This record gives sequence, structure tokens and C-alpha cells, in this order.
Amino acid sequence: MWALLGMLLLSVGSAAGQSAAPKRIVGYFMSWGIYARNYFVTDVAGDKLTHINYAFANISPEGECLLGDPWADVQFPYPGETEGDGLLGNFNQLNLLKAQHPQLQTLISIGGWTWSDRFSDVALTAEARQKFASSCVAFMKTYGFDGLDVDWEYPTGNGEPGNVERAEDPANFILLMAELRKQLDEAGAADGRSYLLTIATSANAAQVEQIDWVAAQESLDWINVMAYDFAGPWSETTGFNAPLYGEQSADTAIQAYLAAGIPADKLVLGVPFYGRGWKEVAAENDGLHQPYGSIPGGTYGEGVFEYEDISKFWVNYMTRQWDEAAQVPWLYSEGTGIMISYDDVESLQIKAAYVNEQGLGGVMFWELSADTPEHTLLSALDETLNGS
Repeated sequence: MWALLGMLLLSVGSAAGQSAAPKRIVGYFMSWGIYARNYFVTDVAGDKLTHINYAFANISPEGECLLGDPWADVQFPYPGETEGDGLLGNFNQLNLLKAQHPQLQTLISIGGWTWSDRFSDVALTAEARQKFASSCVAFMKTYGFDGLDVDWEYPTGNGEPGNVERAEDPANFILLMAELRKQLDEAGAADGRSYLLTIATSANAAQVEQIDWVAAQESLDWINVMAYDFAGPWSETTGFNAPLYGEQSADTAIQAYLAAGIPADKLVLGVPFYGRGWKEVAAENDGLHQPYGSIPGGTYGEGVFEYEDISKFWVNYMTRQWDEAAQVPWLYSEGTGIMISYDDVESLQIKAAYVNEQGLGGVMFWELSADTPEHTLLSALDETLNGS
């Protein structure tokens, strides 16, 4: 009797522990952040993250996983590292960061906008899928990652001009995920552990129906929905980079994926740590939804303003506005004619509360170096999601 009671109490305690599991906080680390941005793995607040996605691994012409930036990835000597230490660079520092923060796991992200041109090829045949999966699992284990994050932009098409695209890509995408899952599970069984498989996917609700998500999600631990870039230099007027609500928004994307049969806890809401801007914008409606003349120079690229830059400079010279419907802010200056749509502490806390309300799996963000040195945005997410 007492043994049975003990087992019941253990079961209840285990279930309570599972229900209290922290929401995922997944941050992308850019390999190239160590250059102009002077941002290093040693700057990462490992205690506020559950996962780091390292951007990016490339795909070789032979259809195998390939180091994206060998110097940054495994050669760059951090202070105190020497050639005799073996593995150097960002990969070594990620492993050291995990040793300091046992809750933290890392995934190697494959592809991205620029390097998605060979996904259609590696997904095309059973032989190509097996070869690609085998190389990615070997890559993951060689460099100490805990999983793979596939950033195929996109199996539904509309990626970077010049990408190879085929009508059968949506079906082959599912087969590719299944092969990756199979080989990760085999590796995990041999190693006495489990390995993660995630993807980054479009927030275009119109593209959701092109993939059988019930079948696709069976292979995946979770799905990062990139709910940003709803407006930019391709838009006819200024608009919101990442509205929570609206005709095209984070909410419409999440609801489309839920309707497609994906369990809520497998959906991770992607949010931006950057904004998008326009100039030569008329003052009507404080610059929102207005025609523009050109794109201003941003923090490191045309029209892209990182939050650290916005918070330290632009908010001091522009007027902050707030949209009650979209639940996001924007900045406008009639004097300069510049409008910037962005996220700040208030809007990200509202998005994190949305994640909790919807029972989603957590938040992903692009990307770590765009935050302030004080980790302002990351801290806001952590506090709202997990009460830290």
C-alpha cells in the first residue's frame, strides 16, 4: 500500500514538474556578429535562454552540411584560447557557455535566407535526403550541438531569387524532416540521449495550407514561426514590421498553424529585436501606412534598425507612437521624415503574455546582438514567460 502511495505521489510530483517546465526562449546567434558588431558568445546571457540557434551552417554542392564561416565558427581565438586547445571560435565558446548553464542547449541552424538554394536538391530523392541527414548529424555531434534547426526559406517557394524551387518541395520537405528525425533518433539511442529537430517557418498564413503540417510536425520538436518582416522596403507604404494583431500579423500566422493541426506547445512565436524604417514619409497619421521616398541607412544595413541603436539614439530624436490594434509601437519625426516600426519592452511583454495565453511553446527571437548590453529585451521576455 505504502509503495503504491509512494508511486502515486511520485507520479503527481512528476506531472507537476512537467507542467511547471519553463517556456522556451530561443535566441539566434549570428556567426558574423563577431565582426562589425563586436558581439561574442561571451556576451550572451546564458541564464535567460533555454536554447541558442547558431546561424548558419551552409549546404555544400555535394549536398552535405558545411561550416558557414570557418574562422568565426571554429578558428577565431577568444581571449585565453590557443591553437593547442583544439576547437576554437564560437563553437568552443558555446560549449563552455553550456557548461556554465546546464539548462541551455544549442542547435546548429542550417540554411537561412541566403543559403536555402540547395534545400530542394537535398530533399529531392531518398539517397540525397539520407546523405544530407547523415552529414548534418555528424556535424552536430562533431561540434557539440544538441540538435538541428532547419531554416529552409521556403519549401513553399518565394525565397531568395535564384533558389532552386520545385512543385514537389512541400512533400519532399516532410520526407526530409522524417529522415532527419530518423537519423537523430538513431544517434540519440546510441548516445543515450535525445537530439532536437526544429525549423524556422514563414508567418505568411496563405502559405500554411501548402504543407501537410499534421504529418510534418510529427518529426519536429517545435516550429519557430518568423512573425516579422510583414513590411519593409518591398512594401508600397510604411507599415508594421511585426504586428501582434491585424490582417497580416503574428496572430493570424499562429492561428493558421493551429488550424492546420499543430499542437500549441510545438509553436514558438518569433519576434524581432530590430525594426524597419523608411524616409521621406509624410506626416499624415504620424507616418504610419504612408508612401515613402526612399530607405534610410540603418544600424548595419539599409532600413534595418537594431534595438540597441533605437533605444540609445533614435528614441531621443523621434516621437514614440502606439497602435492599440496591432499592439506595437513606432517612431516618427516630421522634421526628418523618418518612420521606424519596431518592438520594445512593452510590445514584447504583450507578445510573451500572448504566448502564455495561447499555450504556445515559447518565444524565438532574431537576434542576440541587437539587444542592449543590459539584455533589456531578453530580460523582458524571460520575466513575462518564466517569472525570472
